Amino acid sequence: MKIGIVMGSKSDWPVMEAAASTLDEFGVEYEKRVLSAHRTPSELEKWVEGARERGIAAFIAAAGGAAHLAGVVAAFTTLPVIAVPIMTKALGGLDSLLSMVQMPSGIPVATVGINGAKNAALLAVSILSVTDPTLRGALDEFRAEQARKVLESEI
Repeated sequence: MKIGIVMGSKSDWPVMEAAASTLDEFGVEYEKRVLSAHRTPSELEKWVEGARERGIAAFIAAAGGAAHLAGVVAAFTTLPVIAVPIMTKALGGLDSLLSMVQMPSGIPVATVGINGAKNAALLAVSILSVTDPTLRGALDEFRAEQARKVLESEI
């Protein structure tokens, strides 16, 4: 199984690179695309609707401003969609965040914090780990390592 990473603009890649590198760390395959909810809706629909056949189990969708991308992806699939609001100059990403968390009832989108691409990838790994014992073990070890680092911290 793999993850579909989609962003509304190439300028989102510096943030979304953290999602890709986190998935790489866990050995999770992914497809990454730049597709716009507003500028390329037909291409987005085709990409999302063919996802199951390509082995995609969940999506990570990033956008800034009006940030409709994750919601549009969710409208085209019942696969899990994780939204990453991108920080904006005008409102610091609050506009993106609010657009993503205020989805209408019945079309859920899980949303991480502003520029939270790494957490989006970790959530995707968690979703895959439900049926993949190897990923579950890797995620458990990741969490244990985080705990060890905190416990070893000295001030």
